[in-house]
Amino acid sequence: MAQTQVRDVPRTIPAPEPAPRPSPLLAPASAAAARRPPAVRDVLRHRYCGRLLIASVTGRLSLGMAPVALILAAQADGHSLAAASMLAALYGIAPALGLPLLGRLADLRGLPLPCCLGAAVVAGALGTVAVAGTSHLLLAAVCVVMAGAGCPPLEGGLRSLWPAVLPDAAHVRTAYTLDSSTQEIVYVTGPALAIVTATWLSPSAALAAAAAATVAGSLAFATARPARSWRPVPRRRDRLGALRPPAMRPLLLALVFFGATVGALDVAAIAVAERQDASWLAGALPAAFSAAGLFGGCLFARFQPAAAPGPRHLLLLAAVFAAGWLPLLAALPAAAVLVLVMVPGALFVPVLTVASLTVAALAPPGTSTEAVGWMAAAIRLGLAGGTALAGPLGGHFAVPLMAAALCALLLSARTGPASAPVAA
Repeated sequence: MAQTQVRDVPRTIPAPEPAPRPSPLLAPASAAAARRPPAVRDVLRHRYCGRLLIASVTGRLSLGMAPVALILAAQADGHSLAAASMLAALYGIAPALGLPLLGRLADLRGLPLPCCLGAAVVAGALGTVAVAGTSHLLLAAVCVVMAGAGCPPLEGGLRSLWPAVLPDAAHVRTAYTLDSSTQEIVYVTGPALAIVTATWLSPSAALAAAAAATVAGSLAFATARPARSWRPVPRRRDRLGALRPPAMRPLLLALVFFGATVGALDVAAIAVAERQDASWLAGALPAAFSAAGLFGGCLFARFQPAAAPGPRHLLLLAAVFAAGWLPLLAALPAAAVLVLVMVPGALFVPVLTVASLTVAALAPPGTSTEAVGWMAAAIRLGLAGGTALAGPLGGHFAVPLMAAALCALLLSARTGPASAPVAA
């Protein structure tokens, strides 16, 4: 009998479940992953990954569609370009207010509630502007701020779900690269969809389409089984939340300057097009930058290191990204500018990917979605600031160069023992 009990004990003990970890991205890669990093197709073939990615991108299309649609709608209602740009700027800044709050709500209550709540706010606010127009500028401004602040935390939610639907840390790192690359789709496809819809139908229809994309993507994301079953890790109750690690704050400040490079590029493209008397450059430069970002993301996913990138990798990438702007300071023909802007463009997604991994590693347990919300807020503030600063300075390429250099300088200041991930 004693032998039977001894023999049966292992059968009655369930297999231990993995304990919650601050960041699964720090786990050692498997032997296969150490030989060859997982490709994008290796990520997408796992169940739910394709749906979650497509739903997240669809739900975020309004971030690219709404600013253009708001400018077109305001001009159609007789407002000046300055007033129309103000509405677009308000929409661009407002997510910096809402994303961290909705991300914290997701980390406390799960993903479906903030995703559906945010989608409802966006649909109501953009729907109001689409129906009522922008004739009452104050009402339109309030609705625009609500629409921006209500953006669902799809980016942070997706990055919180990757470890739940993928088998190991190597696949998760490739998924981060894929997710960072798809942001280029949002900001290239979104404005194009808004212009096409406004041209064929009306600017109000473009606003309605942006609201519909948010609702459709958010519902598809929130109703996916991984999103419904995901449970946040218990977190320490404090007001700082994801901002508690000392290394997180300088990293987010660096990302503000990183975002400013893209905001300044949009203005620089317009200025170069005017100086070169080549109007096509105004749209071609941002498009070339984004296309190079997609290419750079694919290369980074293919040749990324087997081990998790650390702060020093981020510093190196940011420094090369800053150096990539230097050749653009010279007086160059239009074709040369178009080619050279692809150099920093190709490095944009790798920098963004490693920054996302670093933010995830620094985030205290139970704050993963909120941390991504703060990251998105920092980059969006930088986008707005870069655009605002580049205009008075004549749209010179020195502005994105200075912003990228400040980003690298801040990262160099935080590379050290203080940058280690915070324990639970």
